[in-house]
Amino acid sequence: MLHYAVVFFIIALVAALFGFGGIAAGAVGIAKMLFFIFVILAVVSFVYGLIRRS
Repeated sequence: MLHYAVVFFIIALVAALFGFGGIAAGAVGIAKMLFFIFVILAVVSFVYGLIRRS
Protein backbone atom coordinates (compact mmCIF):
# COMPACT_ATOMS: atom_id res chain seq x y z
CA MET A 1 0.00 0.00 0.00
CA LEU A 2 2.88 2.34 0.72
CA HIS A 3 4.18 1.55 -2.75
CA TYR A 4 0.93 2.78 -4.32
CA ALA A 5 1.05 5.96 -2.24
CA VAL A 6 4.56 6.68 -3.53
CA VAL A 7 3.48 5.94 -7.11
CA PHE A 8 0.55 8.37 -6.89
CA PHE A 9 2.84 10.99 -5.33
CA ILE A 10 5.26 10.65 -8.26
CA ILE A 11 2.35 10.90 -10.70
CA ALA A 12 1.27 14.08 -8.92
CA LEU A 13 4.77 15.55 -9.17
CA VAL A 14 5.02 14.78 -12.88
CA ALA A 15 1.52 16.15 -13.54
CA ALA A 16 2.32 19.33 -11.62
CA LEU A 17 5.56 19.69 -13.55
CA PHE A 18 3.66 19.64 -16.85
CA GLY A 19 0.94 21.98 -15.57
CA PHE A 20 -1.93 19.58 -15.02
CA GLY A 21 -3.12 21.03 -11.71
CA GLY A 22 -6.38 19.09 -11.44
CA ILE A 23 -4.78 15.74 -12.07
CA ALA A 24 -1.95 16.57 -9.67
CA ALA A 25 -4.42 17.54 -6.92
CA GLY A 26 -6.36 14.31 -7.42
CA ALA A 27 -3.22 12.19 -7.35
CA VAL A 28 -2.02 13.93 -4.17
CA GLY A 29 -5.40 13.28 -2.53
CA ILE A 30 -5.21 9.60 -3.39
CA ALA A 31 -1.59 9.37 -2.22
CA LYS A 32 -2.47 11.01 1.12
CA MET A 33 -5.42 8.68 1.65
CA LEU A 34 -3.34 5.57 0.88
CA PHE A 35 -0.52 6.76 3.13
CA PHE A 36 -2.83 7.32 6.09
CA ILE A 37 -4.50 3.94 5.56
CA PHE A 38 -1.02 2.38 5.53
CA VAL A 39 -0.07 4.15 8.78
CA ILE A 40 -3.30 3.07 10.50
CA LEU A 41 -2.88 -0.55 9.39
CA ALA A 42 0.77 -0.55 10.46
CA VAL A 43 -0.10 0.74 13.94
CA VAL A 44 -2.95 -1.74 14.33
CA SER A 45 -0.68 -4.57 13.24
CA PHE A 46 2.04 -3.48 15.68
CA VAL A 47 -0.40 -3.25 18.60
CA TYR A 48 -1.97 -6.60 17.71
CA GLY A 49 1.49 -8.17 17.62
CA LEU A 50 2.31 -6.77 21.07
CA ILE A 51 -0.99 -8.01 22.52
CA ARG A 52 -0.59 -11.45 20.99
CA ARG A 53 2.92 -11.95 22.44
CA SER A 54 1.83 -11.33 26.02
